[in-house]
Amino acid sequence: MTTAPIDHGGQLADALDSPLADTDLPRISELLTQADPDHVVTALERLSLRQRAVVYRLLPKDKALAVFESLDPQLQGDLVHALQDAQATSLFSELDPDDRVWLLDELPANLASKLLRGLSPRERQLTAAVLGYPQGSVGRRMTPEFVSTRHFLTVEETMARVRTRLDDAETVYVLPVLDHSRRVVGVVQLRDLLGAEPEASIGDLMQTARTAEAVEDAETAARRCTELGLLAMPVVDHESRLVGMLTIDDAVRILEFAESEDSARQGGVEPLRRPYLTTPIWSIVRSRIVWLLVLAVGATLTVQVLSAFEATLSQVTVLALFVPLLIGTGGNTGNQAATTVTRALALGDVRTRDILRVLGREVRVGLCLGAALGLLGFGITALAFDWHIGLVIGLTLAGVCTMAAAVGGAMPLAARAIRVDPAVFSNPFITTFVDASGLIVYFLIAQAVLGLG
Repeated sequence: MTTAPIDHGGQLADALDSPLADTDLPRISELLTQADPDHVVTALERLSLRQRAVVYRLLPKDKALAVFESLDPQLQGDLVHALQDAQATSLFSELDPDDRVWLLDELPANLASKLLRGLSPRERQLTAAVLGYPQGSVGRRMTPEFVSTRHFLTVEETMARVRTRLDDAETVYVLPVLDHSRRVVGVVQLRDLLGAEPEASIGDLMQTARTAEAVEDAETAARRCTELGLLAMPVVDHESRLVGMLTIDDAVRILEFAESEDSARQGGVEPLRRPYLTTPIWSIVRSRIVWLLVLAVGATLTVQVLSAFEATLSQVTVLALFVPLLIGTGGNTGNQAATTVTRALALGDVRTRDILRVLGREVRVGLCLGAALGLLGFGITALAFDWHIGLVIGLTLAGVCTMAAAVGGAMPLAARAIRVDPAVFSNPFITTFVDASGLIVYFLIAQAVLGLG
């Protein structure tokens, strides 16, 4: 009697626990046969390396490739290490050239070379063409397997070309139109071909091509592809000659990877680049420890500021009560500005040349926020303590919010200007800077308002 198929990846992983512990291979095989490939992928992401290799070897052949293609490149690399040579070589040869390059980037050089040698001459040539482009470029993420047409051909002739390439082309929904020198002069949609007369000319049907240069940053090209709603974008060399196609699924994959990386760095950690439950403990520690050490050193600035104004604190000890409030508010304001501007940079809404405009806007935003919070802080503090203390808190909030917003807005643009990932100028760095400078503003205002020496 067979059981009902499990309809969730997490449930499948839980169901596999017991048979994996008991090495009940028939039960594992039964569960995998019933499960959808997407659920198997989720389950594999939750298993240990040894368990993952056991489960993958028991997958039906018709499901194994679909599962492997859906895994993150890091997990693909783990599996290739764990599988026997013949099985790993077979899997590698079944991948599309651009997917092979994703995987090769995660493998040691000796294993990568071994897998490349196992390819047929044609597949090795296609893969080498993609590997030849710089790391991070769209050329390294394009597919060299596509169908093109010429502007002087008819719809019937073009459809014949499509039919002959259906088995090996990664995409046929968008066809680049080339001239005699293989330069892209337009694109034609498969949908338009299906609705046109067989004798119609491609030159009459083609549309303006939106292209990406092969050495262009992959994230920039992928974002443009998705924003324009393109199913595929031609990738050209510096002479506008076609070298590949960036498909929408690869564009989305690039953006997901980039945004995960940016989110991690804005939080002060290096991206894990693999599912959390499959990441070794030491890798998680390593992703966090460097940033913590850097931030700990940066935090000594705050200690130095407190030490410098120790006499002021000793005269009016109540000032110490508001230190967490002020530095926390300043840090949060700076983080908000940095996140907003970093996102605007990624979307192309602002450029590095807009730094003065952004700075002006963030100063005004920070001043408005600081005025609102300062008035509130003045009212509450004046009632609870003294109006002089309330004035210090109100003025400090206004000053700190203005400064933090300006710094948070300018830092991502400054990073981009010096060709550094804006996410590296992460929120913890901004927080540390604002903590120290905010305390200086606080104590200087306190000295002026309260007449302290």
